[in-house]
Amino acid sequence: MEENQKNQSRRSFITKTSIIAGGVSLSPELFSAVPLRNPLGNKNDKIRMGFIGLGNRGTQLLHRFMANEDVEITAFCDAYGPYMDRDYSKVDDRWKAIGMIPEMGEQFDSNVKKYTDFRKLLEDKEVDAVCISTPDHWHALQTIAALEAGKDVYVEKPLTINISEGRAMVNAQKKTDRVVAVGLNRRGSSIYQNLSKELQAGKIGKITVASAMRVSNMAPDGIGKLESADPPPGFDWDMWLGPRAKIPYQFNIAPYKFRWWSDYSSQMGNWGVHYMDVIRWMMGERAPSAISAVGGKYVLKHDGDIPDTMEVLFEFASGAIVKFSIHEACGGGNIPIGEIELKGTLGNIGINQNRYQVIPGGPGQFQTWKQLVEPEDYRIESDKSFGDLNISEDSTANLIRNFLDCIKTREEPWCPLEEGHRSTSFAHLANMSMKLKSRLEWDAEKERVTNLDKANDLMSYEYRDPWKL
Repeated sequence: MEENQKNQSRRSFITKTSIIAGGVSLSPELFSAVPLRNPLGNKNDKIRMGFIGLGNRGTQLLHRFMANEDVEITAFCDAYGPYMDRDYSKVDDRWKAIGMIPEMGEQFDSNVKKYTDFRKLLEDKEVDAVCISTPDHWHALQTIAALEAGKDVYVEKPLTINISEGRAMVNAQKKTDRVVAVGLNRRGSSIYQNLSKELQAGKIGKITVASAMRVSNMAPDGIGKLESADPPPGFDWDMWLGPRAKIPYQFNIAPYKFRWWSDYSSQMGNWGVHYMDVIRWMMGERAPSAISAVGGKYVLKHDGDIPDTMEVLFEFASGAIVKFSIHEACGGGNIPIGEIELKGTLGNIGINQNRYQVIPGGPGQFQTWKQLVEPEDYRIESDKSFGDLNISEDSTANLIRNFLDCIKTREEPWCPLEEGHRSTSFAHLANMSMKLKSRLEWDAEKERVTNLDKANDLMSYEYRDPWKL
């Protein structure tokens, strides 16, 4: 009876303190700061937003920013003209065939400016803050430039393409004292926000094992094999490449399929960062002490150069192991409940943004106890869903609302830059271990690999002129 009352109380708390339709959490426990009156100094007291990158994810974020009454959209920037025009009919048919193209069609005031070069947007005095949702290899340069231009920044994950970029971003923020929020959306989930406190307080005892996985069977052809081609009209391929080496355009790089090319992204970065962020948050960990990755491109006959099969182990000095799996050449999974599983001395917990379930542990060899923790099955009750995300609470909208509030209060957002950098480093370290086929020992304070010096050479790369970090 007491446990049922406890669950009902929690359920009531979530239901009463979240506006699910708008995706805005109003819980005083989660946000209690009082916004300042007109801190931006503009006449209409609205946050004037510029958007750098307006493709699939950029459009999703644009819509969530538009849902806030204190936001004014003032500027767009993208390497592809139809994205700035918000006109699907102008999109190249070959891009439409690839998919992942937003429908667009929103109506904006004619005063919204359009820039083909993000540096011009950053010079615009009518832009207070920017949302950056370009490919991963652009995030660091654009964020640092925005900070130096005096803009607050919401930047998508994964934060960087290598570890050195992340530290450079953190240092730039310290010099400029601007607000930066990283789009690791589970930081805006009320379930995860509450569990982070409870799990670190010992809800399932000491956690020694955690796991998550990305499963997407792309056999046999993956993203396909294609010859180089002319880029579509209106697409600035040279600007899209930016600091990366100049190569001919291919339709299985942009749009979206850059996720399978190591120069621009990785699935460890695309999906692994989400799960590593939330697991280390739940466990109260900053960084691993050692990393081991195995796998390879075993099956997929395509141009992509990242592994289709990968297993990674992260070891922690506190006494715990986290496992992450990438299975893009087979199906099935082994997470019984939710998207991550954590195993403690008292029991196990499976979690996603809709639900968590605590399963008591059973006694092992030589033990006589029967049960050390009560079973629990908690869900957010909602009759709404958000697109194809299958979540009952729009955690991304919550994260954006928190960012907007922090612009006014100058407080630290739910996912600050240092946290985003630390979580993204998990992906880079895994990819480094995989590339070198070696276990890496990591000094999180100095951010150096201590047992294999050549691994440290992989933490940066030489940018193509004229770009510099």
